[in-house]
Amino acid sequence: MDARIQVQSYVDSYLSRRWNQFPYYLSPLVSPSINHGVVYPPDFSINVEGGDQVEEDGSGDHFDYTQRAQWLRAAVLGANDGLLSTASLMVGVGAVRKDVNTMMLTGVAGLVGGACSMAIGELVSVYAQYDIELSQMKREGNVQINKLPNPYYASFASAVAFAVGALVPLLGAAFINDYEVRLGVMVAIVSLALVVFGWLGAFLGKAPLVKSSLRVLIGGWFAMAFTFGLTKLVDHVGL
Repeated sequence: MDARIQVQSYVDSYLSRRWNQFPYYLSPLVSPSINHGVVYPPDFSINVEGGDQVEEDGSGDHFDYTQRAQWLRAAVLGANDGLLSTASLMVGVGAVRKDVNTMMLTGVAGLVGGACSMAIGELVSVYAQYDIELSQMKREGNVQINKLPNPYYASFASAVAFAVGALVPLLGAAFINDYEVRLGVMVAIVSLALVVFGWLGAFLGKAPLVKSSLRVLIGGWFAMAFTFGLTKLVDHVGL
C-alpha cells in the first residue's frame, strides 16, 4: 500500500511539473517576443513538435531571418506595390490618352495617393499587432517595450518604399514624346525593376532567387496587360 502511494505521489509530482512548464513550450507559438521571464542558455532550443530539448553544437549560421520580416515586408512589398500600381495606372490611361502629360499626371496621382494609402494601412495594421502583443505581455506580467513592433517606423518605411517604386515608371516615361516608344521603354524599365525587386526580396529572405523573380515579373506583366486591355475595352464600349 505504501509503495502504491509513493508511486502515485511521484506521478502527481511529475505531471504537476510538466503542466507548469507547458506555457513555456507554448509561448513561442503565441508571441515569439515573450519568454515568461525564463532565461535559456545560448545553446538551448526547443523542438515544438516533439517537446524535446535539443543541444546545438554552435557551428554554422543560425541567424533568424524571421527578424527581418517587419522591415522587409514594408520595404520590398511597398516598392513592388508602388512600381506595379503606378505603371499599371499609366499604361491603362495611356491606352486611351496617348499624350505624355496625361500619363505623367496619372503617375503622380498614383504615387501620392498610393504612398498615403500604404502609410495609413501599415500604421493601422502594425498598431493592431502592437496592441495584441502588449496585451499578451501585460497578462504575463513581462512587458518589454523594445520587443514590440514600431507602427510609425513601418508606416514611414512603407510610404517611402512605395514612392521609390512609383518613381521608376514616371522617370521612364517623362522624357519621351512618341507614344509607342514611351510605352515600350516604360514596360521594359518596369520589367527590369520587377526582376530586381523580386531578386532582392528572395535574397534577403533566403528564398529561391529565380523562382521568386519570375513570379514577380510574370505577375507584373499580367497586371499591366489586364489593365491596358480592360481600359481599352471600357473606352471602346463607351461606359
